[in-house]
Formats: sequence, structure tokens, C-alpha cells
Amino acid sequence: MDGTFRTDFQRNPASLKQHPALVLNADYRPLSYYPLSLWPWQEAVKAAWLDRVDIIAEYDEVVRSPSTVIRIPSVVVLKDYVKPQKRVAFTRFNLFLRDEFCCQYCGAKGDLTFDHVVPRAAGGVTSWQNVVAACSPCNLKKGSKSLRQCGLHLRKLPRPPAAEELRNMGRKFPPNHLHDSWMDFLYWDAELDA
Repeated sequence: MDGTFRTDFQRNPASLKQHPALVLNADYRPLSYYPLSLWPWQEAVKAAWLDRVDIIAEYDEVVRSPSTVIRIPSVVVLKDYVKPQKRVAFTRFNLFLRDEFCCQYCGAKGDLTFDHVVPRAAGGVTSWQNVVAACSPCNLKKGSKSLRQCGLHLRKLPRPPAAEELRNMGRKFPPNHLHDSWMDFLYWDAELDA
């Protein structure tokens, strides 16, 4: 056998990698906005096959098995409602999302880290009320000094975000790619312009 035999029968998953499915809760809202609740096409097909979701919209592309041809789902809705979490986990990502991905001292975006407002060396704790997103230059400038000592001011006081507040904040940061079939489901609860 020549070397082309094997490649003739290999699938090309890279061509289907760019076909994620938007996952909606049973109330037709995305499970999360940021990160946007997406499944790889394989998970969406599996969930549909197991009758866990209803397919609302499909891509034009299909996948094949020896006995079945299935159009790739682009929007699926869960059959069972998943109750959103009330408590927001204290994670670096959620902290950056609360602070809208900008330094809480100078407003810069990018190259973010986090900073303890009351330094740990001075008894500051790692909590929602004491940690903010900061750019590297501001973080280095502040070091283990107080805000007064280094001349920095907070843009807003740090506090624990509510789960709904964080979900709404995530809507401000859409992913790089939004498929046309998703648009009716991403912003359907937004206030309409008059």
C-alpha cells in the first residue's frame, strides 16, 4: 500500500473546529456571557443524540457516520433548567471582569495583574474588598505602600460583585466571533432603543 491510503480516510476536524454551538438555558438565555457558553460541535451533537437539548439553529455543514447525516447545531437549548449560581467565585478572571479589564489606578487596559489595596505586609487580606486589577507599572509603583504613600487613587472601591452584575458585565465583552444565528439569543433581554 502506498502512503496515500491512510490520509484518504482521515477526517479533517480542523475544518469543523470553527463550528461551536451556543448553549442556552431552558429559559433561552445563554448560560454565561463571558466566557460565552459554547460547546464544540461534537458535544452539541452528542447532547442532541442523548435528547438533552433541542436544536434551535444549524450550520450548513454536516457530519456523517456510516448510517446518518447530521447538520451541525449552531444553537442548542437545554431541556432542563440549570439554576444560575448566586455566589461568585473569587478568581482572577472574575476579578478582572468586575474591574472591566482595566487598571483601577490609572485605567490602562492590558498587561494586568492584581494588587492588594491594603498590602499583605500591612495585614491586608486577599478578598473582593481588598484586591483590584492593576497594570504592572502601577503595581510596581505601589509595591507594599499605602495608597496615600504612593499617591495613587482608586477609580472605584472594590466590593464583591453580584452574580447577575457579573453576567451583565460579561455582555460588554463579546468574543471575537459571533455567528449570525446566535444574535437573536445573545441580546434578546436588552433594552430596545426608542
